[in-house]
Amino acid sequence: MKQFRTLLLSLTFLALFSQGFAQSNQPVALVMTADGPIMPPMLEYFKRGVETANQRGAEVLVIELNTPGGSVDAMKKIIQAIGASDVPVVVYVSPHDAQAASAGSLITMAGHASAMAPRTIIGAASPIDSSGADIHSTLDRKIKEDLKATARALVGQRGADAVQLAEAMIDDAKAVTANEALTAKLIDFIANDTKDLLDHLDGFKVEVNGEARALRTKNIRIEPLGMNFIEGLLLMLTDPNIVFLLLAAGVLAILIELNTPGGWVAGFTGAVCIALAVYGMGILPVNWFGFILLVIAFVLFILDIKAAAHGALTTAGVASFIVGALVLFNSPGTPQFQRVSVPLVVGAGIFIGLLFFTVMIFALRAQHGRIQVGVESLIGKTGTARSFDKSAGQVQLESELWSAEKSPESESIRKGDLVEVVEVRGLRLIVKKCNSHL
Repeated sequence: MKQFRTLLLSLTFLALFSQGFAQSNQPVALVMTADGPIMPPMLEYFKRGVETANQRGAEVLVIELNTPGGSVDAMKKIIQAIGASDVPVVVYVSPHDAQAASAGSLITMAGHASAMAPRTIIGAASPIDSSGADIHSTLDRKIKEDLKATARALVGQRGADAVQLAEAMIDDAKAVTANEALTAKLIDFIANDTKDLLDHLDGFKVEVNGEARALRTKNIRIEPLGMNFIEGLLLMLTDPNIVFLLLAAGVLAILIELNTPGGWVAGFTGAVCIALAVYGMGILPVNWFGFILLVIAFVLFILDIKAAAHGALTTAGVASFIVGALVLFNSPGTPQFQRVSVPLVVGAGIFIGLLFFTVMIFALRAQHGRIQVGVESLIGKTGTARSFDKSAGQVQLESELWSAEKSPESESIRKGDLVEVVEVRGLRLIVKKCNSHL
């Protein structure tokens, strides 16, 4: 029986070992999902993907790309990372209805192989400046010629049609469908999904660092390589809507901290929100004049609370807030994907205006209301005379015993009479007799 158990354990170990050995020798396809603008966080994701593929000795690195475009500098560094990779990089524009616009089109051309899913588009690679406007004159020609030279270096081996199409994407902002790109030989395949792409790639020859290589992707093991937390967070901060909300929330939290000092939660939260918003504004094409209008808006909100202008300054503040946010993010020429949502800005402006208007109402009530603390709050309260001799004695007021004097206008006060406080002199109350008696 003991020998049988030993034999069973040995067979189990051999089975697990052989399975692990087979998996270690099975070719691996690392699959990245690059969905978003080409910004510094996306660059870091690309670089990490290439490094991981090289370290793992992957057969192929597939980049599923869906981007509206982005930074030219980040794009060039991504192209350099792909060109330096020892693992073949395949750029796949997907899923259906995705796009490889602007900088994404040149990244697609940089792949050792490239493909597109049905109903996807590629192109519109004309450069714009940091504010989102078209570039003119000599600078425009320099940048376009530089990009066209990059495109020719990437697709020159694909033929004259591919080169002509790539240059038209830069000169004329031309965009084409997957079928049109395939006809011009700008891409290698049209594939329905990643598995279909890998089936097409089996046996396909690519050139990696000057060395021809035939891909082995039949029955390949697919392993996803997603963004880590930091990369995802930083990429999220390139969304103008997120940046706008962080900016508004941060300023509100700081104002709450300034008006109710002593805590730390509101101040810390506001500082973090503003720091994240500043990072996003440092990447996005913003017009800083809009930021000045936002500051003016919050100054008007505070003044309305302090000066009690009965809502006039709050209304002006809401208008300044909305205009400032739109100027900050939606200057003329800014690409659509880097514009803040107008309904979001209007809704946030109205919400903040109502919030400050409510605070203003409570402030006015507090100014005109009865004093609730201090000795002044005792005036008008009633108590009971515990002992009284002619014009002076002691009065029980709530849970405290006070020295008291009779007001000249009051009737005579005796022990047990109900009295009302009419004045406070130091630690002595001036009282008068009430009509009712305890």
